[in-house]
Amino acid sequence: MASRFGLSDRMFVGPAARRLAATLERELEEVEEALARELQSADPLVDAMSRYLYEAGGKRVRPMLVLLTAHLGEGMTDAVRDTAVALELMHLGSLYHDDVMDGADRRRGVTAAHRVWDNSTAILIGDLLLSRASRVMGRHGDIAVDMQTETFERLVMGQLNETVGPRDGDDPIAFYLQVLADKTGSLIAAAAQAGAHFGGAAEEHRDALRAYGEKVGVAFQLADDVIDLSADPEKTGKVPGTDLRAGVVTMPYLLLKDSADPADVDLAGRIDAGVERIREGADPAILDGELEELRDHAATARTHELALRWTSEAVDALAPLPRGTVREALTRFARELADRSR
Repeated sequence: MASRFGLSDRMFVGPAARRLAATLERELEEVEEALARELQSADPLVDAMSRYLYEAGGKRVRPMLVLLTAHLGEGMTDAVRDTAVALELMHLGSLYHDDVMDGADRRRGVTAAHRVWDNSTAILIGDLLLSRASRVMGRHGDIAVDMQTETFERLVMGQLNETVGPRDGDDPIAFYLQVLADKTGSLIAAAAQAGAHFGGAAEEHRDALRAYGEKVGVAFQLADDVIDLSADPEKTGKVPGTDLRAGVVTMPYLLLKDSADPADVDLAGRIDAGVERIREGADPAILDGELEELRDHAATARTHELALRWTSEAVDALAPLPRGTVREALTRFARELADRSR
């Protein structure tokens, strides 16, 4: 389970929970087989490009949440399986697009798709996967289509707002949190809600899970901002400071910029100058010293605290759910996502 979900088996504690874990693993295998079928293409090149990031790995967090929350009702159904597949297709498609927009060099331990082919090809493959997600969701009626289109709209709005940036009068920190809610939280919220809906769970459970998923998504990204500064790339799988070196805004940077302390103003200015030099072709290593300072700065500790706060709110949102293995697994899932940054 740990290798499949990217989480510790501590998510499932006790005999009943371990039985649920075994069931989920079997169901996830079924989702994997269906996902592989949906990615196939008669054109060998398109087939290879469509499957590129899928075959690179990934934790299948969204399918896992669909399957898990379905057990608040009947468990796996055709609609539950298809929703898990569609939401993972949406996630995969968005990765192709994100890497183009961020100019990323790597994804899931392999060269980013737009570096293997080119920007236009990566964008078109992302579009192809998103269209296939629509096709899969369309099998299950208007509610499924509305859920998919609403989620996709939020993904696009999150990316658009991140690209444009805050406008005059916007609080940069609040603006950033909304971007996280749209870009990451919306898809996780859709997964948690969809499993309950298509599994036949009670309506009040679906609303609670939607709130839970969005807060978990924000906490996940805040934890990722801390991980971006980690001094242990072998453990995290990321080169320290990858995002900031590329000029991608993160919460520790925003909290640093929000400070009026002269030392913080100086550090922020040196980071900004280094990012500009990297854009002009300088070695990204020129920021090693500044990023080490930021890693040990109070702004990064505050980001970790924010991740834990959003996690706590996510767990609180589960209050309407019945006590049992599903609620406990969701609680442990949220806490482990946030704690991975420490």
